[in-house]
Amino acid sequence: MIERRVVVVGYEDAELLDIAGVTTPLHAANRLGGRPPYRISVATPGGRAITCGSGLVLHGQERLERLTGPIDTLVVSGGDGHETAAGDRRLVAHIRRLAGESRRVASVCTGASILAAAGLLAGRRATTHWAYARRLALRHPDVIVDPAPIYIRDGQVSTAAGVTSALDLTLAFIDEDHGPELARDVARALVTYLQRPGNQAQMSMFVAPPSPEHAVVRRVVDHVSAHLDGDLSAATLAVLSGVSERHLARLFGAHVGESPARFVRRVRTEAAAHLLASTALPLPVVARRCGFGSAETLREAFTSRYGLPPSRYRAANAVAPGTDTAGAFRA
Repeated sequence: MIERRVVVVGYEDAELLDIAGVTTPLHAANRLGGRPPYRISVATPGGRAITCGSGLVLHGQERLERLTGPIDTLVVSGGDGHETAAGDRRLVAHIRRLAGESRRVASVCTGASILAAAGLLAGRRATTHWAYARRLALRHPDVIVDPAPIYIRDGQVSTAAGVTSALDLTLAFIDEDHGPELARDVARALVTYLQRPGNQAQMSMFVAPPSPEHAVVRRVVDHVSAHLDGDLSAATLAVLSGVSERHLARLFGAHVGESPARFVRRVRTEAAAHLLASTALPLPVVARRCGFGSAETLREAFTSRYGLPPSRYRAANAVAPGTDTAGAFRA
């Protein structure tokens, strides 16, 4: 293989970060010696310049209508214009055609709605930005929409949650194509994480407290926020931190103001509150996602912290169905 051809599809009101979050890591991989290199281009309807959601103008390099394969990776960006793009039959038809000529197909953020319109997500697990997950699920009941992970890879089709998650998905592609060493080098060059796993919860960004200055405590706090459904026992966290349980408890008392166990319980309960307000997930699913052993355990923790059971909290705080700020998926 002489090169890997990557085409990123843009359209009016696309999100510029969704595009750059793919093209910049691939360019860095080329610069750092990745072979075969990526040949990257942006395709737009008619090859025209597009005005991105930020107001900046991006020039198309290829005409979507004239593109032909083979293509290594086809990526559809998201953005404010995604609904108009998903309703454009010609654009959607070209995405469907090009997907059949591509080794890998992906979307970033609300670009998932365009893949869904093209029938490319039918029967697959997919994610999108948490604020648009409910709408995607309602409009495309044949898609298993999961608003939690930052990206999902289902066979040859991948979907990323939005904006910065494009970096995570692209790093995963680089790792797959060239190995972990180059992916690490790219991450270091871009001063970004290497690399958040796809199953890291989008919701962790809403519940993670400011990172403490102490390195050991910060590492444990970050781990807890990213692995709410994992084993977060005191013994496990002590092993992760490299100190004894007693010393970890002293560090947490000094830098967080509570014990590790209380911190874990609080963060899990806050995450559950976010899911109850922003999704239609059944209570047992919310409990499982947030690391509670059962719905009853969640009820006890929730009532202790908020003074009311989860059902009443949801009734008082849930976003109205059909709005753009609620995440939901087909359980």
